[in-house]
Amino acid sequence: MEYTLGCKEKEDPTPDPEPIPPTSTVEDKKLLDQVQQQTFNYFWDFAHPTSGMARERTTSGDLVTSGGTGFGIQAIIVGTHRNFITRTQAVDRLLKITNFLTTADRFHGVWSHWLNGNTGKVIAFSAKDNGGDVIETAFLVNGLLTARAYFNGSDAKETELRNKITHLWETVEWDWYASRGDNKLYWHWSPNFGWDMNMPISGWNEGLIPYVLALASPTHPIAPAVYQNSWTRNGSFVNGNTYEGYRLPLGPAFGGPLFFAHYSFISLDPRQLQDQYANYWRQNVIHTLINRSYSINTAPKNYGYFASLWGLTASDTYNGYTAHSPTNDNGTVTPTAALSSFPYTPYFSMQVLRYLYKNLGNTMIGPYGPYDAYNKDKSWVGTQYLAIDQGPIVTMIENYRSGLLWSLFTDLPEIQTGLAKANISKPNYETGFPLAIVEVQANLVDLLKHPDYDAYQIAVSVQNEQGLTLTVEKGDGTVVETVWKDENKANGLHTANFGKNLSPATYRLRLKNSTVNKELTVFLH
Repeated sequence: MEYTLGCKEKEDPTPDPEPIPPTSTVEDKKLLDQVQQQTFNYFWDFAHPTSGMARERTTSGDLVTSGGTGFGIQAIIVGTHRNFITRTQAVDRLLKITNFLTTADRFHGVWSHWLNGNTGKVIAFSAKDNGGDVIETAFLVNGLLTARAYFNGSDAKETELRNKITHLWETVEWDWYASRGDNKLYWHWSPNFGWDMNMPISGWNEGLIPYVLALASPTHPIAPAVYQNSWTRNGSFVNGNTYEGYRLPLGPAFGGPLFFAHYSFISLDPRQLQDQYANYWRQNVIHTLINRSYSINTAPKNYGYFASLWGLTASDTYNGYTAHSPTNDNGTVTPTAALSSFPYTPYFSMQVLRYLYKNLGNTMIGPYGPYDAYNKDKSWVGTQYLAIDQGPIVTMIENYRSGLLWSLFTDLPEIQTGLAKANISKPNYETGFPLAIVEVQANLVDLLKHPDYDAYQIAVSVQNEQGLTLTVEKGDGTVVETVWKDENKANGLHTANFGKNLSPATYRLRLKNSTVNKELTVFLH
């Protein structure tokens, strides 16, 4: 299922300085296929030849990255699903990776951020960071468990792969990294420097997935008190302020860099996550909309952002590397920011994808897809590729298109156990359109015709209702399409396809029966 919504900005942005010719769903589908295959190729063609692991960046040589490999493993799943490679090729590559990981340096079961791709020996990330890295290990284990779920065949090689992954997963000592007696989970430990890095993993940032896994571990779990004390800080990670017309549930001012909405959610489905602090789908959509609105409405105009060029997250920049965000902005757009946000803002993300390929193709597109970063004001292009930036593009676009990775990982019994220990549960959505985020003056949801179905999609929740009718109306109330007619639907979220033959315009969706009458205004592009 896809729930593909984005909300119209509080005011119309400045018209694109370089208009993009109208495109069809066929052209959009080709673009999605192209960018997914190119970014997948970073992890397939450019993988380290000995280990199969992902190189940190284009110039890394034998230096490979554990977290980036976790993203790459999930890219391999997508590549298999999309027939970029065969299932046999994928399993062989994943066996190479798991065999390497079995003999690579580990520190109480946790891998380092960087490894030598030939020997498996640690390469220090910084002066005292030459031991275990919990967050990078979590990204890696996340990928491995998703692969274990996907490669479920009964043949010898797939069985061997699953057994190796289970062994690697069960030998990660998450509890060691929470063993200092202060109910905190620490990011690093080194055999030379002990706990000198002294960085507890505290939210809100990219660190949700380590906690879910650490709580879920069947062999080395952390206590739920560690999650509440260290990650949520007993609720202190709540924000609640309004930025760009949107109330942000969690995190720093303006939400921080957009990778916060990507890295933990490569295969952890935010639509299924809610606790006393936030609905995590809402958190990620709002964060994305704030980031976009800041870029096109509030950022300095000389930066050159507009509706088809936005997105601030961690990447290379003209003077180094930094985590770009509305509070740390130097005019650098990072393509992974908007493209990895496809599940949250498909129409807005598609605008960026079209612009990159149709208008900036000679400048920004290379063999592995969009280059890492672009600063229009400085006439600068970051022509490197980074594993942690290319990986979320191919995987999050797949979640938009098919929900594949979300469906594989989130419902794993161990993961459900971990979520339950964190008091995170599936939301009990009211009947209506719960995933549509409408909080600004326009009160209008922009919808993109889904390229794989040549139809618009909307998420509709049903809660103990029967005889539901879903219609599409013009502004005067004229019904132009009946999607459901007196239908009985099981409780839960349903994807409704509609508007295949409707012209782009503003319409109203109406959901009703004898007791329900819900409406949502949408603009079909």
